[in-house]
Amino acid sequence: MSTRAPSQAQAAVALQVRRTGSDFARLSKEIKDAGLMRRRPFYYAVRMAMVCAAYAGGWFVFGAVGDSWWTLAVGAFLALVFGQVALVAHDVGHRQVFRRTRSSALIGRLAGNLGIGMGYGWWQDKHSRHHANPNHEELDPDVAPDILVWSQAQAREASGLPRLIGRVQAFLFFPLLALEGFNLHAAGVRGLADRSLKQRRLEGTLLFGHFALYLAGVFLVLPPGKAVAFLFVHQCLFGFYLGSIFAPNHKGMPTITGHDRPDFLRRQVLTSRNVRGGLLTDVALGGLNYQIEHHLFPSMPSPNLRKAQLLVRRYCDELGVSYLQTSLIASYGQALKSLHQAGQPLRG
Repeated sequence: MSTRAPSQAQAAVALQVRRTGSDFARLSKEIKDAGLMRRRPFYYAVRMAMVCAAYAGGWFVFGAVGDSWWTLAVGAFLALVFGQVALVAHDVGHRQVFRRTRSSALIGRLAGNLGIGMGYGWWQDKHSRHHANPNHEELDPDVAPDILVWSQAQAREASGLPRLIGRVQAFLFFPLLALEGFNLHAAGVRGLADRSLKQRRLEGTLLFGHFALYLAGVFLVLPPGKAVAFLFVHQCLFGFYLGSIFAPNHKGMPTITGHDRPDFLRRQVLTSRNVRGGLLTDVALGGLNYQIEHHLFPSMPSPNLRKAQLLVRRYCDELGVSYLQTSLIASYGQALKSLHQAGQPLRG
C-alpha cells in the first residue's frame, strides 16, 4: 500500500493528467461483479430506526430534565445525533438507500430540512459539484476561498476576511468548525433565494418549521439564559462534529487548477484520503473514512465500502496510483500543515 505524502501525490496528478478513463471502467466492472453496488435495505432500515430512536429519545430526555444545567449534557448528545442524521441524509442524497429519486428527495428533505435545519436541495447541489471536481480550485465549492485559503495562489489574491484569517488559519481551523452548524442553517436559508431550487416552497416550509419547533421547544423548557447556553453548546458541538467528519477527507490533499483534470479514477483517488480504523471509526465517520472508495462509487452503500477498499487499494497499487491512508490524527495534522503552508504569502 502506498502512503505517499500529499506533496508527492500532487506530482502524481501533474504526471498523470492525460491518462484515459479506461482504468476506472475495469475497476467498476470488478466492483459490480463482486456485488458491492447492491443496495442494503435491511442495514439502512436498522440504521435509520436507531438514529430516529436516538433523536426522539434525546429530545424526550431534554424535556424530562427540564430547567437544569444538565440539559447541556443532553445538548452534547443531541449534537452527535444531529451529525448522524446528517450522515443519513448524505447517504440518501447519493441514492445509496432508495432507487427512486422521489423517495430519496423526500427522506432527504425530512432528515435535512426538518430534522436538523440543513437545506437539502442547497447541500445536494453543492455536494454534487464537489464530487465532480474534488479539490479543483475553480470548480469545487468546498475549496473556494470564502473564509480560508486552500493554496498559496489563493492567498496571494485574497482580500477581506480570507486575507485576515489566512495568516493564522491553521490555528483557527478547529475553533471555526464550531460555527459550521450555524453556517449550514444560514446557507440553507440563502439557498431558498435560488429560483432553480427544486421544491423550493416545500424546502422552505420544512426548514423554517425546524427553526420554529427547535426554538420554541428550547425556550419553553428552559429560561432564557440556559436556553441560549443550550443552543450554543448544541449547535457548536454539532458543527464541530460535522466538520471533523469531513476535514480528513480532502483537506491537505493536492488541489487542481485550470485545465489540469486527470481522468476520473485519478481525479478521485489522488485528491482523497482514507482514515484507518475499526467499527467505531466507521460509525463515527459514517463510512466517509473510506473517502477514496466513496468518491469512486458515490452510490455504493456505506457498509460495502470496507470490502471495496481491498479491491480499490490493490488495483491502485497495480496501476502505480498513489493511495493515501492515514490515522485520524495524522489526517488532521496533514490538513493543518497544508493550511499553514497555504497562508505563507500572507505572513511574508
